Amino acid sequence: MKLVLLLLRESWWQAVFAIFSGLVSGACSARLIGLINDAVSNPQQPGLATQFIGFTLVVLLTAPIAQYLLITLSQGAVYRLRLRLSRRILAAPLHQLEALGINRLLATLTDDVANLSNAVFAIPFLCIDLAIIVGCLVYLGILSGPVFAFTLAMIGFGVGTTQFLLNQARHDMRRARNEQDNLLQHFQAITEGIKELKLNARRRQAYLDRQLAVSADASRRYTTAALTVFAVASTWGSFLFFLIVGGLILVLPRLMAIEPLVLSGFVLTMTYLMVPFKNLMERLPVLIKSGVSLRKIEDLGLSLQSQAEDLSTSLDQLPSLAPFRQLEFQDIFHTYSGELPEDRFSLGPINLTFEPGEVVFIVGGNGSGKSTLAKIIAGLYIADTGRVFLNGEAIDSANLEGYRQHFTTVFSDFYLFKQLLGYGHADPHADPHADPHADPHADPHSNSHSNSHSNLDQKAQCYLEELGLAHKVRIEKGELSTTSLSQGQRKRLALLTAYLDDRPIYLFDEWAADQDPGFRAVFYEEILPQLRSQGKLILAISHDDRYFDLADRIIKLDYGRIEYDRRRDSIEK
Repeated sequence: MKLVLLLLRESWWQAVFAIFSGLVSGACSARLIGLINDAVSNPQQPGLATQFIGFTLVVLLTAPIAQYLLITLSQGAVYRLRLRLSRRILAAPLHQLEALGINRLLATLTDDVANLSNAVFAIPFLCIDLAIIVGCLVYLGILSGPVFAFTLAMIGFGVGTTQFLLNQARHDMRRARNEQDNLLQHFQAITEGIKELKLNARRRQAYLDRQLAVSADASRRYTTAALTVFAVASTWGSFLFFLIVGGLILVLPRLMAIEPLVLSGFVLTMTYLMVPFKNLMERLPVLIKSGVSLRKIEDLGLSLQSQAEDLSTSLDQLPSLAPFRQLEFQDIFHTYSGELPEDRFSLGPINLTFEPGEVVFIVGGNGSGKSTLAKIIAGLYIADTGRVFLNGEAIDSANLEGYRQHFTTVFSDFYLFKQLLGYGHADPHADPHADPHADPHADPHSNSHSNSHSNLDQKAQCYLEELGLAHKVRIEKGELSTTSLSQGQRKRLALLTAYLDDRPIYLFDEWAADQDPGFRAVFYEEILPQLRSQGKLILAISHDDRYFDLADRIIKLDYGRIEYDRRRDSIEK
């Protein structure tokens, strides 16, 4: 039912027309069975050939129409569902996504959406089969009420017993799906922890035996149980048809008078219905699996939507970046609540003011709150209490999106996109100052588009030279030739994208930690002063006390509180 509602929400008129076409096809198919039955009893009946040809043509016309409409409708629904889920993930608060975990998100985006897509693909054929079944049952009801009542009672008994089996299968499917989240978490562990597992045979074997194998075995058992029930239900359905036909031929004529024409019509129709009923039973596992997945998708979508940020502002509506003058944080408090009571962490009070042309180092021990503070500063975490002001304007949910556009960041767990996306040189809609009349669907091979890529490539190539990566990476048509580099080199590529962003505020989370001594010196002694000379605000989380004298300010955190905020003159003293 939820799948049908999904299609109706997509386009109710198209769904109604498709269902109507399917019903017409089913009714005509049932009528063809009646004509065949009539022809068997009276082949000389006038008009049989004309009616047969006419109804056959209607079936040939309406069945493909219904299938085409339902195929386009269902695939459109899956397409929009994928985009809607992706948008909700992008709009969800960062702390909520971190709490959910990447394994649950990936399971929904891959397995659940794939299961739904498989079911949606089966819906057009399922609707045609259902239309044929309904049409044939209507024909049987017209043929003989008492015999139809017997047939319907037998079918009702079969549906009831089958439903009992399917409920058990649905329960096992849900349990198997829940194990899928755990399996993905284990797969993530063995891929990301491959080096540690290779170097410790005991740990490797223990992880395989006590973690991954346990989840895999649970998934196997639940899936096997569900599929076994489906097989039993399918066999029971086939047996039921033979039972009905046997009852019509061997039992019912002994209990009541039945005309041979009626009896042959029932037997012929029930024999014909075996195919659509068999198709229906074969598609039940896909449908039930999709029902479980749809519930997972809805649960995830609702949980993401409950605290969703407003990202509805279009690029054209984003305000132009005004000259950055001041960034101020007043009485900021933020509490992180983990799964366990001991994971609880509080940050605050935070009272800070930043101005352009400053190089600010944020220092402190592990767990002191540096990364949490960085995420609050960048607007990725929303503080529980306190106020943030940019150029004297208070930041709230209405202007948070515009506020974030002032930052370019390289976090310690950064992601490196292979495509250079969102830069004004290659994407008119990525730049608030770009031509609003530019065609977003322009031919990518046109001169203007090629020139845009060429300008971006040239600018990026200069930065590659500066970052010492020109011998490793090429840039063609706005795309990096490779990102398969060492962590230090990948961080330099991330710095390249930060250069291209050209935002007023740069935030680096221990950027130099993976650099060799030579390039670490380049970062502190050349890159940061260069950005400062351009009027940028640089916030750098750092443990490199050797270079602390190059900072204009040093802010030290200790267990979520500011221990000190020293400026250059006091640092030198």
